[in-house]
Amino acid sequence: MENIWNSIQDWAAIYGLSIIGAIIILIVGRIVSGWVRKAVVKLLEKSKLEPTIVSFLSNIVYALFITFVFLMAISQLGVETTSFIAVIGAVGFAIGFALKDSLSHLAAGVLILVNKPFILGDFVEAGGTAGSILEIRLFATKLKTPDNKIVYVPNSNITSENITNYTSEATRRVDMEFGIGYSDDIDKAKDIILRLLSNDDRVLKDPAPQVVVGSLGDSSVNIKVRPWTKKEDYWGFYFDMTENVKKKFDEEGVSIPFPQRDVHLFQQSN
Repeated sequence: MENIWNSIQDWAAIYGLSIIGAIIILIVGRIVSGWVRKAVVKLLEKSKLEPTIVSFLSNIVYALFITFVFLMAISQLGVETTSFIAVIGAVGFAIGFALKDSLSHLAAGVLILVNKPFILGDFVEAGGTAGSILEIRLFATKLKTPDNKIVYVPNSNITSENITNYTSEATRRVDMEFGIGYSDDIDKAKDIILRLLSNDDRVLKDPAPQVVVGSLGDSSVNIKVRPWTKKEDYWGFYFDMTENVKKKFDEEGVSIPFPQRDVHLFQQSN
């Protein structure tokens, strides 16, 4: 029994201070890591980043600090940390290789949250899908299409292609084209269109709408119409204007030609 007690005393004399030092390092290191995480959160919040990305980045910083504290603690015990670092590096590489697609979505999600090419509620065309932004997540973005479908688009698909935001600006130009017959009066057709535009309160006065002859087609003179409206009035005005122009042209005798083909029959005499 005395030998066992002596062995414990010898072991405590050799390793006791190292163990106490390692415990102190772990306790102090955890406290400092928490302070660092809070400081990072405050710094990122001042940058007005999204709460999701603030939480994500602060957790990464905390995990790195805790890992560093753990390595310091086991080093205090006399354990060689080189092998631990190698193992951690190998595990990190294996995880990164296995999750490379997910990590690319994650990196793209961070870029979206930082650069903000769109916000919630915007109508965009991105990643091969057009719809309203419902939610921006770290790995995918949730959209609702005009026909009420929910689509989750991987973030890397969005950042790797063009992003068209239709509602980020307060106003939009409505590009329209109406064809009239070659025998019709161009000035009369333009006057009808201008009257319809001036009578519609949704058409903005500045910038002024354009009504010009855009091209001479195979069977029609094509008049380009470019008024400006508020973004929320775009589609309502577009549909109403298309219908009103057709009705008004019919009332005032302006034709809207359609493609026609003349077939000539030749009879051969025997």
